[in-house]
Formats: sequence, structure tokens, C-alpha cells
Amino acid sequence: MDLGLEDKVALVTGASAGLGYAAAWALAAEGARLAVCSRDAGRIEAAAARIREETGAEVEPVVCDMAGGREAVEGLITHITGLWGRLDIAVSNAGGPPGGRFADLGPDEWERAYNLTFLSTLHLCGTALPVMTGQGSGVVVVITSLAAKQPIAGLVTSNTFRAGLNGLIKSIADEYGPKGIRANTVAPGYTHTERLTELATGISQRDGISIEEVYDRWRQLAPLRRLGRPEEVGAAIAFLCSERAAFITGQHLAVDGGAIRGILG
Repeated sequence: MDLGLEDKVALVTGASAGLGYAAAWALAAEGARLAVCSRDAGRIEAAAARIREETGAEVEPVVCDMAGGREAVEGLITHITGLWGRLDIAVSNAGGPPGGRFADLGPDEWERAYNLTFLSTLHLCGTALPVMTGQGSGVVVVITSLAAKQPIAGLVTSNTFRAGLNGLIKSIADEYGPKGIRANTVAPGYTHTERLTELATGISQRDGISIEEVYDRWRQLAPLRRLGRPEEVGAAIAFLCSERAAFITGQHLAVDGGAIRGILG
């Protein structure tokens, strides 16, 4: 299936590894011109080189801390539009916020989670949407988590701010649909990434079990009885960004092996 992404200009944030990298690779493989960013120069340049080599796509690595405030994000968008003259696709991805239960977290952890998980996407949308409005078209996809629909014990900041992103994107889809702009979220389940290994290590130490036993707990939560693969999430994102999904907006797509149990989930 031709997704119609050839020569589209796409930005993926937090793309040096994990789900952001998988989304970037999938878009590049479909022929998009790609900007990828991370706060780590070495990691994002290495990721861009690998994507370029494996897909033959035009890939621009940019150093940007998405939690660094509106000016940093504006500089990122200005760089992309200066390079290619437009922005067709913006995929927002951020590292996981601090874990912990409500009683364990103080104001600093909440502020850090807000800046990383919610405010970074808010700034991206606030900067990218005017560009897309001027073009009369565009797509925004935000990578959230199954925690946005089904709260996870011990991840209260993720439960809170990722659910807030669902509300934000639903509102953007409603307001910007008449301007030719679509907006959706993707909610991955337990997917084998560096972040998942980090969470598994913490639970392993807390509960006195092996990391493999932690993984097995998570496998049992999904009817498919396995962890997700990053490329499966990347493929779903590429589809939502494509012309084949032109009538899909305001949706929250779970890529979770069936782990979300709610009928409306």
C-alpha cells in the first residue's frame, strides 16, 4: 500500500531511540523528508545516519530540548521551514516522566513531568499549527501511553498528563479540522524499549524478582501475551500520518496487544 508520504516534510521529536526512532524510521521508509530531534547531539546524529543509510531518505538531525521552553521549539520549527519551506507532519514524543505513587512525589517531580510530558507537546502544537494553517493542511500525532486510557499503578504523573494530552488533541482536532488539519494520539502498550527496561529494572529491585519476571507480568496483561515491538507502533503512526488515514482525526489509537480492557478504550 502506498501511503502517499513521498516528499512530505515530517518532524519527529525524541527520535534518537525507542518509539520516536521507530516512528521516524517508518516515515522515512515511506519517502518523507525527515527532521529528527533530541537533546543529545551524538545520539540524534547517529540515529539520523542510520535512518538515512537504511531508507535512503533525506534526514536532518537537530539538537533541541523539547522541555526547554517555547523558544527552543520555535527555533526547531523555524529551522525546518527554513530548510524545506513547509511542515506537513509533526509527531510529538517525549521520554517517560518520573515514576512513583502520588504520596512519593513532590512539586519538583510534578513540574518536571508537566514540562516533559505535557508542555513540550503544547509548545510543539502552538508553533506547528500556524504553519500548517497557512498551508491549509497538516497532521499532528502525539505518542502517549495506555496510561492515558487505563491508569497504571506507580505512574501517576504519566496517568495524569497523558490523559490531558488526549483532551488537548481532541480539542485541536475539533478546532483545526475545518482548516484541513488532522490530530490524533497513539497509545502504545508495554513495548520493548529502553524506557520499558528502565521501568522493569525499578520494579525488579522493588519486588525482589528478575527483570524477566517483570516482563512476563506485562505479557500476561495483553490478550496477545507478548510485548509490543517499536516498529509496530511506528507503522501505526506512519499510517495515521498518511493520505490513507485522511478521514481519521480526533482519535486515540491503542497499539497495545489488547491490554486496555474498556469497551470504549
